[in-house]
Amino acid sequence: MAGTIHLIKLSVGSDSVEQIEDWQQNRSKQRVNGQYFHLTRMWPKRETDLLNGGSIYWVVKGLIQARQRIIALEEIIGDDGIRRCGIVLDPELIRTATAPKRPFQGWRYLKPEDAPPDLGKSRLNDDTLPPELAGALAEIGVL
Repeated sequence: MAGTIHLIKLSVGSDSVEQIEDWQQNRSKQRVNGQYFHLTRMWPKRETDLLNGGSIYWVVKGLIQARQRIIALEEIIGDDGIRRCGIVLDPELIRTATAPKRPFQGWRYLKPEDAPPDLGKSRLNDDTLPPELAGALAEIGVL
């Protein structure tokens, strides 16, 4: 029986969750059946676990801030003939509690017990703290 596993990925060049959302909705041409996909070189070996309720957790400015449910993994063959993995994502970005994360390359697996919780609906309209302040508070366990 499959378990669930998540991915964690740096959102390079993003300053906010809103920028990720804008990029995916309005700028990116990376689509499979109308759905945005994130392109990666490596195919996840734990595909079954990812497709069993997994999400991709986005790190923005050194903090995990949001996640998106993974819908599918699609084979994408580039113009160079190289096979890549298109991680097809649900369009909804779900805000999470902020958690500091040091830089890393590519993506990593994230165990469900290590993933930050989703923010409650009542906190979605809270003012967003500057990333430096949110990071400092998360490091001391306040956020």
